[in-house]
Amino acid sequence: MNLLFANDRRGEYPPSLYAATRPALSPFPEQRGEARADVVIVGGGYTGLSAALHLAEAGLDVMLLEAHRMGFGASGRNGGQLGSGQRLEVDELEKMAGAETAHRLWDMAEEAKALTRDLAARAGVPVADGIAHAFRNPGEYDHARAMIDRLARDYGYGRIEALDRDAFRALVPSKAYLAGELDHGAGHLNPLDLALGMARLADAAGARLYEMSHVHQIRHARRADEKTIVQTHKGRVLCDHVILAANGYLGHLDMKVAARVMPINNFIVATAPLGARAAEVLTRDIGVHDTKFVVNYWRLDPEGRLIFGGGENVSYRFPADIAAKVRKPLLEIYPGLADVELTHAWGGTLAITMNRMPCFIRPAPNCLSASGFSGHGVALATLSGKLMAQAVQGQAQGFDTMAALPSRPFPGGGMFRWPLLVAGMGWYSLRDRLGF
Repeated sequence: MNLLFANDRRGEYPPSLYAATRPALSPFPEQRGEARADVVIVGGGYTGLSAALHLAEAGLDVMLLEAHRMGFGASGRNGGQLGSGQRLEVDELEKMAGAETAHRLWDMAEEAKALTRDLAARAGVPVADGIAHAFRNPGEYDHARAMIDRLARDYGYGRIEALDRDAFRALVPSKAYLAGELDHGAGHLNPLDLALGMARLADAAGARLYEMSHVHQIRHARRADEKTIVQTHKGRVLCDHVILAANGYLGHLDMKVAARVMPINNFIVATAPLGARAAEVLTRDIGVHDTKFVVNYWRLDPEGRLIFGGGENVSYRFPADIAAKVRKPLLEIYPGLADVELTHAWGGTLAITMNRMPCFIRPAPNCLSASGFSGHGVALATLSGKLMAQAVQGQAQGFDTMAALPSRPFPGGGMFRWPLLVAGMGWYSLRDRLGF
């Protein structure tokens, strides 16, 4: 199944609140005939647009090919949370890669946040400060307090505040959680606005952006005197370097990546403006996420609409009634909102890895790929584009730091991962329901 076209109409944004309330960019042209470029980028989300922007600003001839519209995929339909750190906490990173590398990874994540905030500012996209993490049991809260102390002591990050039950419920009025923490250095934003803003910046910098230009084959150069050929449905591009930035929509374009990166679907709803009832959801302008494997996450937009994500499925097809699927976890947290209208409901495809850390890999000598951000991609995907742009220019330290992390293939590889996903989602969904 080609997830590029399985759940969405060709060239149309999903029926999200973001797409419904923001004017889209004027269409970019389709790629037709034969063309040449220094670098071809496959995918028009945060990763690809960041790479295109940084390469164009460095003076390279760069072409970005997007199968639908800029920001069509996860970049334009996610929960909009700009989180701190990597997907794994620093204690897990230290066990995986050692203390020195863990510190480097933390610093890179802070660089990712700063880069994303800078690009948002350049694009005129507001960023609100504050992300809360909601805990379901005392063990999670105790671990969080230990991590808060460790980050302040060893990593120089003292912006996370532990909140006991009363303090957390004053911020997040729900009985579903017993405590939490608030990261004052994290934030939230409109994700589609960020993607479209990055597209404008890349276009203005001289990157050649193409939409409705599905890449279905890449023939990598085998000798120094050969060019890589990127084949689209109406033409082809000869180039020196390729950057793969399609994440969960990569399909079988490169099987080395596909073996290590698993697409999964996630779902979001938005309510009508809540007015005074917004205080029943949040008492400050922050984003929230919890500790479930199938994570729940939410925030209020500037008009007071609740944007809430949650609910799993074990099919690559979106459910017929997304709103009903997401309403269930929403009401488990806020039962008093049972009468509130859900005005928008949409799904999207992200990608995970075995260890939940992004997969940075060189599928071929002149090809770079970064994907599998595992739900933590707003900042890290943006940084990954910059890191690949630097690597193309011979400055590969950041890319190589990420590529050196373990990146095991899923059992069954790229062709037979699906049974593992079904089994895994069933198991972790059971654990969520039992409160583990």
